[in-house]
Amino acid sequence: MNSENAPLSPSSKPLLRALKGEAVWPPPVWLMRQAGRYLPEFRAMRDKADFLTRCMTPDMAEELTLQPIRRYGMDGAILFSDILILPWAMGQSLEFIDGRGPVLGAIRSQADLEKLDPKRVQDATAPVRETLSRLSKSLPDVTTLLGFAGSPFTVACYMVEGGGSRDFANTRKMMQTDPALFDRLIETLTISTAEMLCGQIEAGGEAVMLFDSWAGILPPNAFRRYVIEPTRQIVRHIQEKHPNTPIIGFPRLGGIMIREYAEKTGVNTLALDTVADPAQIAELVPNVTLQGNMDPMVLFSGGEAMVREAQGIRDALRGRSHVFNLGHGVMQHTPPENVGALVEAVRAI
Repeated sequence: MNSENAPLSPSSKPLLRALKGEAVWPPPVWLMRQAGRYLPEFRAMRDKADFLTRCMTPDMAEELTLQPIRRYGMDGAILFSDILILPWAMGQSLEFIDGRGPVLGAIRSQADLEKLDPKRVQDATAPVRETLSRLSKSLPDVTTLLGFAGSPFTVACYMVEGGGSRDFANTRKMMQTDPALFDRLIETLTISTAEMLCGQIEAGGEAVMLFDSWAGILPPNAFRRYVIEPTRQIVRHIQEKHPNTPIIGFPRLGGIMIREYAEKTGVNTLALDTVADPAQIAELVPNVTLQGNMDPMVLFSGGEAMVREAQGIRDALRGRSHVFNLGHGVMQHTPPENVGALVEAVRAI
């Protein structure tokens, strides 16, 4: 085969190289929630089917994953799915309601927990693996395909509350009044999450990300028990089966605990939330790739201030492995042209 026409090796993918610890310049860029409602083509697809149907229909999920790649040439394409696919796959009722978000049948007792069947996950998530398989063939050769899951604690929050919450009071109460039940829920999620992510890797995912969006509500000892330890187990399980697959961890609002998280979980990349100082974190955790962490509101506002902020984050981490991203997801009404300008700013030499 002519070498000029040969497929690129995985090492030719900037994002994959950075996730494996290489200092790539300019840093690769992708954005959390880059396939979202800010894109008109996404909204057009939204009118064709409800959210869960879009997640579980490979044609739709593939298209939605590809949309920001076509527009902006992102270095990473993250699977279009949702962290609550796992409890749904185990048998928990799930509905996404406009203006309210996810609604689940709350898990409040041992009887509720026993209704879940982790053995259903493999079959129920087959469409997700099919989407990944298709994307591994349809993405540009330079684009890294990312799978993901919610971390056990964050997923447990939604499962116990029956949806979103401001304070997750029912979850925190269960942790205090019935720790054995909460431990069983976390254990079930830890095992199922690890197996589901291995399935995503086997279907074509080149790296995976664990979203622990509500890690920051926990005090240190609970953070160690319900965030660090389950993540460590998941990472170990993945590494035993797929030792070359990078794992990104996102303990959002973890504060001073993120150093311990990075050191003890074994993740390859630490995703930083908006409030973290990348330059300071770089000194605290020198042996992992950092991802992040521009404020999504800065992207929403755009202009020269956005360019300065993006290049300031980028330049502060020059010389070490870094993936440019936001500290949270793209906001709903972000002008699409701002995203294009951001990608240009990050890639400007």
